[in-house]
Amino acid sequence: MVQIIKNAYIHTCEDGDIENGYLCFENGKITALGAMEAFDAAQYPCAQVMDADGAHLAPGFIDAHCHVGMWEDSMDFEGADGNEDTDPITPHLRAIDAINPFDRCFSDALHAGITTVVTGPGSANVIGGQFAALKTYGNSVDNMLLKAPLAMKFALGENPKTTYHAKSQTPVTRMGMAALLRDTLLRAQEYRRAKLDYAANPQEADKPDFDMKLEAMLPLLNKEIPAKVHAHRADDIMTAIRIAKEFDIDITLEHVTEGSLICDLLKEENYPLMVGPTLCERCKIELHHSSFETYKILSEAGLAIAIITDHPAVPIEYLPLCAALAVKAGMEQEAALRAITINAANNCGIGARVGSLRAGKDADIVLSDRHPLDFYTRVGGVWVNGQKVV
Repeated sequence: MVQIIKNAYIHTCEDGDIENGYLCFENGKITALGAMEAFDAAQYPCAQVMDADGAHLAPGFIDAHCHVGMWEDSMDFEGADGNEDTDPITPHLRAIDAINPFDRCFSDALHAGITTVVTGPGSANVIGGQFAALKTYGNSVDNMLLKAPLAMKFALGENPKTTYHAKSQTPVTRMGMAALLRDTLLRAQEYRRAKLDYAANPQEADKPDFDMKLEAMLPLLNKEIPAKVHAHRADDIMTAIRIAKEFDIDITLEHVTEGSLICDLLKEENYPLMVGPTLCERCKIELHHSSFETYKILSEAGLAIAIITDHPAVPIEYLPLCAALAVKAGMEQEAALRAITINAANNCGIGARVGSLRAGKDADIVLSDRHPLDFYTRVGGVWVNGQKVV
């Protein structure tokens, strides 16, 4: 059935705002939108029509880096499935095997207008495993999936250093982390080369022994997915960029707490940036420079940043609040809204389906009584794949 929301202030988050408009969707996809003066009700004789009466319509919000479903709400060890901290190199681990769709935080996300999350392993390991993107409504990871694998998790800095120092095991230094990354990438390149040689000439070339870890690295080497690199400090950010160039791999930079210190370099390199968490205490040394002003500085430099919660570091339902606080710190309001919609989608490689209101995209929609980033706004309705779920 065709569904229509009319008389709404529409934030497309890609093609400008429509002050009084309509949006049509059917079979989970947006089919049309525009100004009310162009709306012809006669074209939709059997449509289900909702009058928004001036309320605000926006694309579903996206948390581009979190761990929802991996560290479950109100649980200790039994619900902590994000860090297999028994081996610093675990690329063969997959988030989809640990995410619990019944974690109540998926419901918290939905009620805040968050319809897509990018969730995956934590940062105890230098290579932690595969991230996934999924919708926040559903009862099975398999029917919530948007993309998996979405990225391979790398981590630099304090977290792996602390984890393996406690075990008296490599890596205990930043040199050790970089060395492990290079070693794994080099062996993965050699493994790929051996597989290609065997495929091209099975009579002459030896078939390489199957290696589950190296097999998991092939999508990264083939540029099918990026590495999602945890890096708070400026020097760790530059190490990530250095290694990405050495091995010709795509990366996204996660957290970027000291990004304001190297803003000119980040602009020159132009890697996707997922910035945060910021609405939390400076609980470790790497968060010393944490500030909401970082969003303003990076955004004004022309960088298309995404704002993230890193849930459970910041509860996922506060993603819109984080964007609002970025506005309070000087970031332009529409730039902050894009940071939790289209920028987040594009930075994660899922912008063809989500992140903006445009014909052909998934009908993931949030209706609110005020601007989505107003402190006092109330969510009045949430649709995921065209289904009203809130």
